[in-house]
Amino acid sequence: MGKLCSLKEAVSQYVHDGDLVYAAGFTHLIPFAAGHEIIRQGRKNLTLARATPDLIYEQMAAAGCARKIIFSYMGNPGVGSLRNLRSLVEKGLLEIEEYSHFAMITRLQAGASGLPFLPMNETGAFDLENVNPNFKRVTDPYSGKSVVVVPPLNPDVAIIHAQRADINGNAQIWGILGEQKEAAFAAEHVILTVEEIVPEDVIRSDPNRTIIPDLIVDAVCHVPFCSHPSYTQGYYDRDNEFYLEWDKISETSESVQQYLDEWVYGVPDRDVYWKKLGETTHSRLAVHEQMSVPVNYGQY
Repeated sequence: MGKLCSLKEAVSQYVHDGDLVYAAGFTHLIPFAAGHEIIRQGRKNLTLARATPDLIYEQMAAAGCARKIIFSYMGNPGVGSLRNLRSLVEKGLLEIEEYSHFAMITRLQAGASGLPFLPMNETGAFDLENVNPNFKRVTDPYSGKSVVVVPPLNPDVAIIHAQRADINGNAQIWGILGEQKEAAFAAEHVILTVEEIVPEDVIRSDPNRTIIPDLIVDAVCHVPFCSHPSYTQGYYDRDNEFYLEWDKISETSESVQQYLDEWVYGVPDRDVYWKKLGETTHSRLAVHEQMSVPVNYGQY
């Protein structure tokens, strides 16, 4: 069985109260199903790190899972504010630590590389240095100029969603690549969720697509439709209607709680969640086949 287990088992074993959790995925491959399972299991006092918190962290914060959010952009992408999350911050109920996108990825790269810090070019976000003490400046020993540095980010657990993997956790991703590799290598533990479990020879047939190797993966969970309402390239489209709908839902804590009661606490797993969405939504999010051109790797 390799590292195969249910998402419920993986969260139970690897996500603990007080952990620093990184849910990866940029625009697509956002592991919403894992966020919902963490909510169902009642985890508390988590530090949630992510380049774009998106709806997944607003839902987890509203459910009382989060103590702090480390991020580099906070919003309902393409729509507006994460209203409920903003309200929690303004009321002093949620701590935040903000970076530029480049600084967040630099932190992950430092963590993945086992380095005490990494330098970065100035990004124009000078005000962040005034409010975030993790931005520091050192003297470049070669030029003598001042250089911005940031510390490593080493999550207790990284949650990565991918299109496919074998039972040992060799995972392949295509489409937009985010920070999945850096987050996985920086983390103490890695939970991998995938749309498909495939034989090892499928993975070996296209090795350059393997972004996450099995040696850093702790758990492999077969979770089709894990990313909804975001998308998984080649499997289902982004649910833009839901992102617009969430803008209204997040206006009040009461409506957010009603959503959680029905769509998170009210369903046991992603399979039931997907069925509950219904055929009309399934049809709207279906994608047509568009195959890439085969690559000849030659004989070996």
